[in-house]
Amino acid sequence: MLFHVHMTVQLPHDMPADTAAQLKADEKALAQSLQQSGKWRHLWRIAGAYENISIFDVADNTELHDLLMQLPLYPYMKVEVRPLCRHPSSIHEDDR
Repeated sequence: MLFHVHMTVQLPHDMPADTAAQLKADEKALAQSLQQSGKWRHLWRIAGAYENISIFDVADNTELHDLLMQLPLYPYMKVEVRPLCRHPSSIHEDDR
């Protein structure tokens, strides 16, 4: 199943810089691993904000939930999820 996920990161203003840097490094490593596996298919930054729009390709809602909960920055995120399905007017043969 494909999911559109909008993530907004809201780190506390008083978080120590080294803690924030480590969380971001851990987040990047996991995000890149999930992209390499094909689970996190697309990742786009929202210009001017600490937000992203992502497309996940997972088996079901539970797998998406479990992946999101693993993200190091998850405790500091506002997450909006929308399931996607193919549009009948799409000219593409697949979902890529």
